[in-house]
Amino acid sequence: MTQQNRGRNVVVIGTQWGDEGKGKVVDWLTDHAAGVVRFQGGHNAGHTLVIKGKKTALQLIPSGVMRDGVACYIGNGVVVDPTHLLGEIERLEAAGVEVRSRLFISESCPLILPFHVEVDRAREALRESSGAGKIGTTGKGIGPAYEDKVARRALRVQDLKHPDRFAKKLRELLEFHNFVLQGYLKGTPLEFQPIFDHAMKVAEQLRPMLADVGVRIEQTNREGGNVLFEGAQGTLLDVDHGTYPFVTSSNCVAGNAAAGSGVGPDKLHYILGITKAYTTRVGSGPFPTELDIHQPGTVGHHLSTVGQERGTVTGRARRCGWLDAAALKRSILINGVSGLCITKLDVLDGLEEIKVCVGYELDGQRLDILPLDADEIEACKPVYETFPGWKESTAGLTQWDQLPVNARKYLERVQECIGAPIDMVSTGPDREHTILLRHPYKA
Repeated sequence: MTQQNRGRNVVVIGTQWGDEGKGKVVDWLTDHAAGVVRFQGGHNAGHTLVIKGKKTALQLIPSGVMRDGVACYIGNGVVVDPTHLLGEIERLEAAGVEVRSRLFISESCPLILPFHVEVDRAREALRESSGAGKIGTTGKGIGPAYEDKVARRALRVQDLKHPDRFAKKLRELLEFHNFVLQGYLKGTPLEFQPIFDHAMKVAEQLRPMLADVGVRIEQTNREGGNVLFEGAQGTLLDVDHGTYPFVTSSNCVAGNAAAGSGVGPDKLHYILGITKAYTTRVGSGPFPTELDIHQPGTVGHHLSTVGQERGTVTGRARRCGWLDAAALKRSILINGVSGLCITKLDVLDGLEEIKVCVGYELDGQRLDILPLDADEIEACKPVYETFPGWKESTAGLTQWDQLPVNARKYLERVQECIGAPIDMVSTGPDREHTILLRHPYKA
């Protein structure tokens, strides 16, 4: 097969602190894909899809599952809680979605086990009681599971195929985590047998879905099929490039789509950055453009309530603020963004004026890109440009020319500030509420 006949691959990543609306965009793009891949994170991610008015919340399974016949891959970069995964499969099946025949899980995925969850929660409690302040984890064991991976002691999905090997490694790993739980975190130790018995039970259900994900993606491309790589969280939560230590435990950036799924970086043809028309953040950490969300009548309260800004996984109210173009510049640099999709534009409808942060003042100096040090970011004072708002509704529009003039001017100025094109605009939660300017699979 010639290179021209090969499938094309698109990576979808969040350019802010997560919750940008990636799930809806992935679902929309999946109409042009033969497969969708999750390549990092775990069930701390949350994607809410609205299809014909019906909401579906996904955490671990790729958003492409809502399209019939599309293969769904969980790559080696994902940490997997097998109990949660099976529960999510069962919920989708109860809603009439076929999952097991088209879900493929990398054997190299590290497992999240009950002691990871206990350690995660106990550490957050200890930080809070000591006055150190919470990181803001979801308490689902994601961080401790990644720690075991990096320390080369993790139990992986492939170990479930070998009961004796699994038992040996589990005893060693449990001994280590119980030591930490009891001796440092003042928690309660866990017992071996219940964990082992449950793992063997779920192993029987997972076995038919195990696969060599990288080989399957390559085969799909060779046969002319497109593949979509679905990022979780957002660039500014990346463990290397985010507002450390207030970050997640994995690499959320586009480059990790290759490492986290088992294909080469030359297979990543287009990088679509998802950007909310304003900015939100869940949990602790610096947020230069943050507004007060609690005072009725304020812009922050408007963004929070009209945008229904609560975490899909945690239910926590998201912090809200103006769009930060200087932070976006950092994300575009890190990810090599080909084009942006602006989401939730309709939430800005009705505001008298709209602001965009175009830089910061820090210690008497002007910066036009987000600093790398979280303490410096905390000290940054945003520099804003102000634009007139619009009264007309943008909800559900599907053509650029239908947008109010001021909305178009706002988006055009954002493009100038960040140096990347806006290729899509989302004007509502349903998959049909989308303005397409340049198609990622045809660019």
